[in-house]
Amino acid sequence: MFDWVQQLADFIVFEVLNLKQGNQLAEALNFFIYDSIKILLLVIIIIFLMGIVNSYFPVEKVKNYLSRKKLYGLEYLMASLFGVVTPFCSCSSVPLFIGFVKGGIPLGVTFSFLVTSPLVNEVAIGLFIGLFGIKTTVIYVISGILLGTISGVILQKLKLEKYLTPWVQQVLANSQKETDKFIGEKFFLKDRLPLIWNDTKIILKGIVPYVLVGIAIGGLMHGYIPEGFFEEYLSKDNWFAVPIATVLAVPMYSGASAVLPIVQVLVAKGIPLGTAIAFMMAVVGLSLPEAMLLKKVMTIKLIAIFFSVVTVCIIISGYVFNVIF
Repeated sequence: MFDWVQQLADFIVFEVLNLKQGNQLAEALNFFIYDSIKILLLVIIIIFLMGIVNSYFPVEKVKNYLSRKKLYGLEYLMASLFGVVTPFCSCSSVPLFIGFVKGGIPLGVTFSFLVTSPLVNEVAIGLFIGLFGIKTTVIYVISGILLGTISGVILQKLKLEKYLTPWVQQVLANSQKETDKFIGEKFFLKDRLPLIWNDTKIILKGIVPYVLVGIAIGGLMHGYIPEGFFEEYLSKDNWFAVPIATVLAVPMYSGASAVLPIVQVLVAKGIPLGTAIAFMMAVVGLSLPEAMLLKKVMTIKLIAIFFSVVTVCIIISGYVFNVIF
């Protein structure tokens, strides 16, 4: 599918720039050109297609539905699925999370959305397909949805509402149920497309720099880090590799678009796929900037509980991936 992209990258690096095959700079640059074109094409296509879906299922409509209905546990799965179709990083998800809490949606359900949204979205799916293939992408998407769903159920069972900040407690105490209104003008698809394309450009403008930086880092690792460098520390035989990778990733912060090219290189350098994905999930889904934003609505104790539960679920996911692959 992307053979022409590889041919273009080879032409630029080996013909136009006259670099030799096997040269470290040539390998790094070839990786950067190939992955940049391939990933950006996938991202554009998938964001645009998901924009069409989102135009028929707007945020307010989903929020109101979740706050009204008794779904006997399915609301956690629905919140996770909603997280899949929202192209947000963890920090961008926090304002919507706050809106869910203020709207009266159960805390565990909002956590399901908060966990899944940065991990599995159209950007991450597009990158995964290009980097690891459809089979791995499907398994990753399912695991991400289950991770959000299970985390939300566990957090709801812990009855953590008392650990919300006084500000949120006051808002919830004084707020009245909003009337369930969603007045939408009827547009044909052809009328929606210009707006969807405009939204696509806005999203691209925000993520392209991070995509390119991530690919650049991946290219440098691909060209300059020798084979087997990581195997000594994060090999499949090391049972502590997954938790080590997860815990080390928590202080970091990046979106899926930036970290996935790096994950691809880590796998190529010998790190098992499950360990690399656990690292990626922790980088994307758990971060210090996210924790700082969550302080608006959560006490430190609640943030610690949230991070701990998700960290354990990520570690389990990493082990499962290593077993499968």
